Amino acid sequence: MRQPYTRRLLAVFLMLGSTLAWAGDPVPLDVKVQATGGVKATATVTFPVGPEIIRQLLTDYAHWPELFDTRMRMADIREQAGSVFTDIRIEHALLPGERRLLSESRMLSTGSLLTELRGGDFKQYRRVWTLTPAEDGRHTNAEFELLVEIETFVPDWVIAVAMRQELETHFRIVREKAMARVTRGK
Repeated sequence: MRQPYTRRLLAVFLMLGSTLAWAGDPVPLDVKVQATGGVKATATVTFPVGPEIIRQLLTDYAHWPELFDTRMRMADIREQAGSVFTDIRIEHALLPGERRLLSESRMLSTGSLLTELRGGDFKQYRRVWTLTPAEDGRHTNAEFELLVEIETFVPDWVIAVAMRQELETHFRIVREKAMARVTRGK
């Protein structure tokens, strides 16, 4: 009984793959299932804008769902003592219902943006963006790391396939929104 369900999930991934393909410069993206549970993704992304524009996009929490192709909404955003606490509700084609992600985001002394799990339907969630100016500050080299483990019956390898495609789309959307800000002069 479990095997046909896994086949259906794989079929959905294959169908989604063609619509979520990366259109742009290739991004070195590594997505691996962790032996201890969860999926870890690392990437190096170059954006053709300065780090401040990327930082603005990544910290504009009210508009954060616009950076993804997955349906999500911000249920709550609260700033407190240098941190931003968010309550995000995520609907995903692979998972029934809505998943809740409670997280805390803060800037580290190194300039990296760290987001960590504070509750919800996840076992693990940790994301780090490290932005470094390149080409005299006109571009940004971004190091990205994400560790996710969801409370679900869906196997981690299935989550890994979806995560790869969704991150490629996420990076493309961030690039497009960054370029739009530059052309609007913001």
